Parts: sequence; C-alpha cells; structure tokens
Amino acid sequence: MDSLLPEIARYGIPLLSGLVFLEAMGLPLPASLALLVAGASSANGSLRPELTLGAALAAMLCADNILYFGGRYTGWWLLRILCRLSLNPESCILRTAGSFYRRGRYLLLFAKFVPGINSLAPPLAGSMKMPYGQFFLLDLAGASFYVGLYWTVGLLLSDILGKVIQGLDRAGRIFAVLVAIAVLIYFAYQVRLWIRSRALRTIPRITPAEASRILASGGAAIYDVRSHGYYEQGAARIQGSQRLEPNSLDGATGLRKTTPLILYCTCVREATSLAVANLLRQQGVECSVLAGGLRAWRKAGLPLEPVPAEEIVALPSFAVLKR
Repeated sequence: MDSLLPEIARYGIPLLSGLVFLEAMGLPLPASLALLVAGASSANGSLRPELTLGAALAAMLCADNILYFGGRYTGWWLLRILCRLSLNPESCILRTAGSFYRRGRYLLLFAKFVPGINSLAPPLAGSMKMPYGQFFLLDLAGASFYVGLYWTVGLLLSDILGKVIQGLDRAGRIFAVLVAIAVLIYFAYQVRLWIRSRALRTIPRITPAEASRILASGGAAIYDVRSHGYYEQGAARIQGSQRLEPNSLDGATGLRKTTPLILYCTCVREATSLAVANLLRQQGVECSVLAGGLRAWRKAGLPLEPVPAEEIVALPSFAVLKR
C-alpha cells in the first residue's frame, strides 16, 4: 500500500469530487466506494479529513443545485433526460414524482440512499416549486448524512480496506475472474430480456406515413398511451387520438374488437406502446404500434392537436401545500 499513498494523496481529492458530482448528476458511478476509500485514506494520513469531507459535500451540493434549478426552469424536459436510461422513462418519473410528493419534503434527507430517487429528487423539488431555502436545508442535511456515513465507515474499517488495497497486485487474477463472471451474468441477463421480449416482437410496427394513410381511410383508431399522462400545459397529441390509460387496463375498457388500434407513446423503443399492445392482443384486440411514437409523427410534419384541458394532469406542486 505504501506505493499507492502518494498517488492517493495527489489525485484523491479531484477523483473523489468528480465521482461524487457525476453520481449526483445521475451517472451510475461508485461514489459511495470513493467515500469509503477517502475515509480509509484519511485514517492513515494520506488525505486530510476536512478536505475530503468538504470536497465531497461541496461536489454533491453543487450537482444538486444544478438539478434543482434545472428542474425549476425546464420542468418535464430535464426529468425526461434523467430517466433516459430507463426502459420506460416516463413511468420512472411518474413513480418517483408520486413517491416524492406522497412521502413529503423530508424524503430529501434519505433520497441519496434510494435508487431511482437519488438523482431525481433535486429536479423534482424544483419542478414541484419547493421553496429554495427549504430545499437547500433539507438537501444539505441529506448530503451531509450520506457523505458522512460512508466516510465514517471507511475511517472505521481503514485497516481492512488497507489490506484490500495492499493485495490488489496479488489479486489481479482473481479480479479478472470476477470481471469475467460479471460479463457472463450480464450476458445471461440480456438473453433473458431477449426471450421475454420475443412476444413483443410479433406486434407490428408502422411508420407515421402508413399510420396517416390508414387513419385517413378510417381503417383504424389511434390511441395515446403515454404512461405519465400530461404534465404540461399546452401539451399536444396526434390529431384525432384518444387517451388510453396504460396503468389501468384491467377489463380493456370499452374498446371495440372489430376496430384495429394504433398505439403511440414517447418512450424509448416504444416500451409503453408495446406493453399495452401485448395486453390488448391477449384480449382479442388487433393492435399495431407507431414506430418512433409521437416524436416521429411530429418530425414527419403530420397534424397535431392540443390535449383537452380536462385531460391535463399537472405535476404535483408543493406551492399549493400549506406550510
């Protein structure tokens, strides 16, 4: 470990700050592991405790403030970007927004420990108009708890972590084997997803131009199945489309099985449209999916219409709560 101490002392603070900042911004990076190592390195004197704690906390607060103000001034756009890696990004936002609103503002104290909420809590707080002073105090407490806990664990387990670092060279082969196992597990998981998605691959996809011709001839009805509902005033939908709520499909409503349906959403790889189509096909309803969803329709320059005011569901807002 002695040979590693100068490197840790030289690059530890910038690496720690960068990892914490990027993880707080939503990237899947091991900031908690970096905090453990920072605590252990502080115990043996290679890093100064006040610098490691201060740098990590400042990096996390900086990222959280960027996300808070981004959410406050861009709203749905930033939330959609942060959920982009999810198979169904809008459903991800819906679940997180509902959980964040139901459980109250104080979820910010523990949000850093909750996957799916850690990087979404600050922009949600901004989008839901949480007062900045309240957000900052709660976020400061939550970030301090997160940074302090992992750093303290690293400090207390410094002897064990030191032995791990000391044995890295000898463990090179073991590490390579573990990487190979991880790759195999990932490959098996992808195969499992492929098998599960085979049923969805039988669902026909049609282009916006094809869908437009079919709709013009009266050969189908078109339904909007966006999983989040409508959170923004001025939202648009495909002209002539109707709303079909994907989260309450039990009983298949009153859809006529004699009329083919075209479904569209704004999810990555038409995730919601395919899931809804699969359920409806099991109930005898003929369905196809609009390839590229609403974005492809808009890009093709085909007609849109405003979403009716009675169908718009606003994102929950803390501004309407009594303090």
